[in-house]
Amino acid sequence: MKQRVNQVNLLIKKELSRIILRELEFPLGTLVTITRVDVTPNLIEARVFVSTLPEEKTKDILNVLGNNVYELQQILNRKLIMRPIPKIIFIGESKTKEAARVEEILEQLKNDKR
Repeated sequence: MKQRVNQVNLLIKKELSRIILRELEFPLGTLVTITRVDVTPNLIEARVFVSTLPEEKTKDILNVLGNNVYELQQILNRKLIMRPIPKIIFIGESKTKEAARVEEILEQLKNDKR
């Protein structure tokens, strides 16, 4: 079952990325990336983690995605040949920010040792 969940995670990430690229318009100068998808084991919900640059626009981007989630869900339902299709929930990605901070600290430590 875990194998299937992993396959569904990758499939939804790939298809939803394509759909968002074609169907939605975001504010100029904003980069939106789906970083990961976590589907529940019963395939009812898919938490879609979204990273944005600049990070100050995350709330605006999540609003755009939230306002269009019904249309995105309908397109995804037509594209995927599986049942059930998980319900999409968009979440702002915080792990990317944490990873960047860790990288920054490691770089500082590296420079301090020189």
